[in-house]
Amino acid sequence: MRVGITGHRGLSSAVEVQTRALLAEAVALYEPGELVAVSCIADGPDTWFALAVLERGGGLEVVLPAQDYRADLPEWHHSTYDELLRRAAAVHRTGLVASGSHAHMAGGELLAESVEVLIAVWDGQPARGLGGTADVVAHAERNGVPVRVLWPEGAVRD
Repeated sequence: MRVGITGHRGLSSAVEVQTRALLAEAVALYEPGELVAVSCIADGPDTWFALAVLERGGGLEVVLPAQDYRADLPEWHHSTYDELLRRAAAVHRTGLVASGSHAHMAGGELLAESVEVLIAVWDGQPARGLGGTADVVAHAERNGVPVRVLWPEGAVRD
C-alpha cells in the first residue's frame, strides 16, 4: 500500500507531539511490511511520517519537487533529509530545476498521483501559497485519491 503525506511545516512543538501521535496511529493501521510512505521529506509531517513508516518496517519513496529543493529547506534539517533520501527505495523527480511554489505544486501533484491514499496534516484552511497542503489535497480529491485528514483537536497554526 503506497500512502502519501502532505502537511503544514513550522508547527509548534506542542502540535508536533500531537501530530506525531496521530501519524503513529495511522501507520499502525497497516501491516508492517506492506506500507510504503511516499514523501517529499520536508521538515515536519513529511519527515515524521516517513520515519514512522520506516521504524515500523515499511518502505520509503521520495518525490523531489526540484533539483534545488534541498536548499529551500532549513539547514538544521539537511542531515535528516540526506539520511531519508539515502534510505529511499525510489526517487521520483518532477524534472524542474528551481525550487519554489510551482515546483512544490508539481511535487505535490506527482505525489498525489502515485499513491492509493493521501494523509494530510491539514487545518482545513486554504493554502498560504501555491503548492500548499490545501492545494495538494484538492488535487488528490479531483483525481479520486482518498484523503485522510489528521489534525490535532484544538490545534492552531502560527
